[in-house]
Amino acid sequence: MLKNYREFFNSQFSQEKYLAFLDDIRRDFDYLPTFRIAETPFFISKELQAKLMEGSQQVIDFIQKPGFKALTEKSLAVNSSVPKEDGHPQFMAIDFGICEENGEIVPKLIEVQGFPSIFNFQMNLFEKLTSHYPFLGELTPYLNGMDKDSYLEKLKEVILNGHPKENVVLLEIEPEKQNTKIDFYYCKQDLGIPIICVTEVIKKGDTLFYKDEAGNLIEIKRLYNRVIFDELELRKDLILDFSFSDHLNVEWAGHPNWFFRVSKFILPYLKGEYFIESTLLSELEEIPEDLENYVLKPLFSFSGTGVVFHVKKSDVEAVQEKDLYVLQKKVNYAPIIQAPEGMIKAEVRILAVWPEKDENPTFMSNLVRLSRGEMIGVKFNKDKDWVGGTIGLFEH
Repeated sequence: MLKNYREFFNSQFSQEKYLAFLDDIRRDFDYLPTFRIAETPFFISKELQAKLMEGSQQVIDFIQKPGFKALTEKSLAVNSSVPKEDGHPQFMAIDFGICEENGEIVPKLIEVQGFPSIFNFQMNLFEKLTSHYPFLGELTPYLNGMDKDSYLEKLKEVILNGHPKENVVLLEIEPEKQNTKIDFYYCKQDLGIPIICVTEVIKKGDTLFYKDEAGNLIEIKRLYNRVIFDELELRKDLILDFSFSDHLNVEWAGHPNWFFRVSKFILPYLKGEYFIESTLLSELEEIPEDLENYVLKPLFSFSGTGVVFHVKKSDVEAVQEKDLYVLQKKVNYAPIIQAPEGMIKAEVRILAVWPEKDENPTFMSNLVRLSRGEMIGVKFNKDKDWVGGTIGLFEH
């Protein structure tokens, strides 16, 4: 079934149609993302979908175990802990490399983030694809039987939590300079919430405010947090009227602590078919002789920052804060997508939301990254092997 979709899509593809598709995205905000958008979606078989969901559920099962917070408390000891942490992450991004193992296609967990991803852009990306390739409407990027309307309602539930849209803000550092700003624009369009820089927040007592376009002071009751602490720590030039460590009269849509708790920090503890051998450097008994088979990763970086793919012994020895790095076994990415010219490798990110009141998260949709190179990631989007970001499509 999906093989037929692949063959038909390839037969329908042309460079002119691809450029028209990109221009369609550009017209929405007179802007095209700085990250590359791939020419094709990824057609995901029912068998691979089942494995992706099984692996994702195993990650959730681990997070729901008693003692998870105690286990991950150390992740906050080396970072800034923020007050008013809730019981579980409200956003999850679970990344699997599509690999080959013993002749079978198996998803392998590359990393996991308790942090929002580009939820709104992916929804709109599917709409753009189906407008240029109407037959793709026979498939879906959504999980759990969702459609666009139910997806958007669930997104509103977790981001707004019942508050008026003007009292909920998307918070970021200089949002107009971020690679993911296309998602911010669609979020504002779809949900109606303002996009606010951390330097625009005004603190009065324990309450936060921003000024609307008319100059009126509007109370912030809930923060849709898109701030990466790594970047905030580096930006000593920013002048803020508040601190994340303050006890604020505000709710968090994505509490900052979960960025650290649910991260590469938990990779060494995950065991099973869908997980890769990973070791904290602080617990490494000896440096492996075959370092060419490993990747060195900082625990709390974003978009591939700081990853050493071709590891040397000196790289491992040079790390001072060994609690903040993990040595991870490389995986064998499977060239799985038949392009008009050669085969392409893929990573699939399962997107989930987890409103405070929900006992379990809801798996929503996905994001896919494609490459012909050794490693897949946004950091490498200027490399000749980088194909781009796209979306995976499932059979109904």
